[in-house]
Amino acid sequence: MTRVNIAGLSEHVGAGVELQGWLYNKRASKKLQFLEIRDGSGIVQAVVSKDDAPEAFESASRLSQECSLRVSGVVARHPKHAGVFELAVTALTELSAASDYPISPKDHGTDFLMDHRHLWIRSRRQHAILRVRHAIIRAIRDFFDGRDFTLVDAPIFTPNACEGTSTLFETDFHGQPAFLTQSGQLYMEAAAAAFGKAYCFGPTFRAEKSKTRRHLAEFWMVEPEVAFMELAEDMQLAEEFLSEVVQRVVRERSDELERLERDVSLLKKVEAPFPRISYSDAIALLKDNGKDAKVGDDFGAEDETIISSAFDRPVIVHRYPAELKAFYMKRDPVDARLSLCMDVLAPEGYGEVIGGGQREDDLAALEAALTHHQLPKEAFSWYLDLRRYGSFPHAGFGLGVERLVAWICGLPHVRETIPFPRMLTRLTP
Repeated sequence: MTRVNIAGLSEHVGAGVELQGWLYNKRASKKLQFLEIRDGSGIVQAVVSKDDAPEAFESASRLSQECSLRVSGVVARHPKHAGVFELAVTALTELSAASDYPISPKDHGTDFLMDHRHLWIRSRRQHAILRVRHAIIRAIRDFFDGRDFTLVDAPIFTPNACEGTSTLFETDFHGQPAFLTQSGQLYMEAAAAAFGKAYCFGPTFRAEKSKTRRHLAEFWMVEPEVAFMELAEDMQLAEEFLSEVVQRVVRERSDELERLERDVSLLKKVEAPFPRISYSDAIALLKDNGKDAKVGDDFGAEDETIISSAFDRPVIVHRYPAELKAFYMKRDPVDARLSLCMDVLAPEGYGEVIGGGQREDDLAALEAALTHHQLPKEAFSWYLDLRRYGSFPHAGFGLGVERLVAWICGLPHVRETIPFPRMLTRLTP
């Protein structure tokens, strides 16, 4: 008897096989029991006949949801659905019971499901989301690896802020204050000076006291940085990157997206080049849509939704006022009130998915920016060295994986986009 996984059943039609997995659900009649069995690679219907396999039929009647089991049987094509296979069971062994499994087929509240997140990820919907997440991560790595970027891991403990001191998680590092990283960008600037093109990919942390559907306290971010790149090339890299990732996931995870009832026709429009508008154009667009917007305002979720709704694919908004952006952003030489920065706004109300721009490469200007933002120069002495020793134009961006997963899957909240979310009121499981 050949042991196989469910995803490979199509290669064994008419043959006897053995599966190991868990009971996802079951239903029964007087003569037949229909077991939905999952093994991580998929779910299959296993049919147990009282006449053909009486011992297995009796054993199946005692099975509880999510018990682990071993099943033998013959693979057959589903009589009604092309490309679907089922198992005619000849033998069945329960390996471990699962009495009173808490997540039953009935509806449960979100808090209950999040309290049981370690079990909830076994469900069809959550399984599909996390498979899409896996495909996104693989596509991200392949994009940069295929373009000769070097992966350089940034530290988790940092001595300084990157995105502002108000959202730092502080901890003790052997008697010294340290912070969980908000971003690996500053370290990628050092890596770009060493390798030309570098990226980091790892967890980042923001201590925002936010309960919105877009924010997590811990999330994963990919951050490329490229030497001798300016803003226009940075925008081109961002749109090519996002287009390739989205289209690859649409191709590779069509079954999962269908299970999530995602309208992929909207995703198929995500093709470079993207429309590009200036910050001032975005302000004008908001005014045209009845918003009381003025230059100097930052964009909230509603603003980003209005802006992105004017386009059929992501839109790049560039050159925000410098006062709205981080200290390291380079000023526009044409108008010093503006930063050479850009945000990529996703359609359908998902907001900013990429933020980046050109970095300040002048030592004196960077020192002045640190003073203006009241940041301690001693904590950034190593960062200033990058301008002291062979400074160069460079640019990059950051993309948060969870917000991208939410958009591609069409999810209303980011809490389902990561296996074990950390939010303002949730540290477990």
